[in-house]
Amino acid sequence: MNELSERLFHTLSHPTFLAMKGLANEVPFFIQTYEPAQEDPVRRMVGSLALRLRSTGIIVNSIDLFTLVLEELEECHILDDLVREEAGSERIEILETLQNYSDPKTHLIPRLIRAIEGEGAQLTLITGPGRIFPFLRTHTILESLQPAMLRHPVVIFFPGEYSQDPGGGSHLRLFGSIPSPRINNPYYRATNLDHYRL
Repeated sequence: MNELSERLFHTLSHPTFLAMKGLANEVPFFIQTYEPAQEDPVRRMVGSLALRLRSTGIIVNSIDLFTLVLEELEECHILDDLVREEAGSERIEILETLQNYSDPKTHLIPRLIRAIEGEGAQLTLITGPGRIFPFLRTHTILESLQPAMLRHPVVIFFPGEYSQDPGGGSHLRLFGSIPSPRINNPYYRATNLDHYRL
């Protein structure tokens, strides 16, 4: 974990990375994969990394997707009802409710964009994609964020695998086993930080 933290600190604090140089008009999305069994240590590492980056003067937003969904449910005055009725409800009913209130276009993405753009951030670190599965998938978030004109790099910490085909398709495999649908949008790009070089 220390090696990953050091590599990320070096990359994410570099002026070239923060200025998004070399992206050739591509979107500034980056994915850092990790082993799903490392969920808790990675979340702690991201918290420490954010503090360390802030100590150098970089303005960092840290966003947890699960917390964002809870905030949405709370703002819509449904969170308490969901918790209270969970034991007596069918799982599919709860899933449908969560999917409705996590709809990328009408609920979650506008909230996420506001969080990303807030407070003059230079970098956003996003955690929690495994915690919001199955009612919201990472590829849906990436595709929904695509049209937003983001002004700084956004790093999503993903518990699984991310690969890109030479033909342009992308694959996210949550937990290393649950495949996302193939992403064929030619404008879609997210750089795998495991392969990123300054």
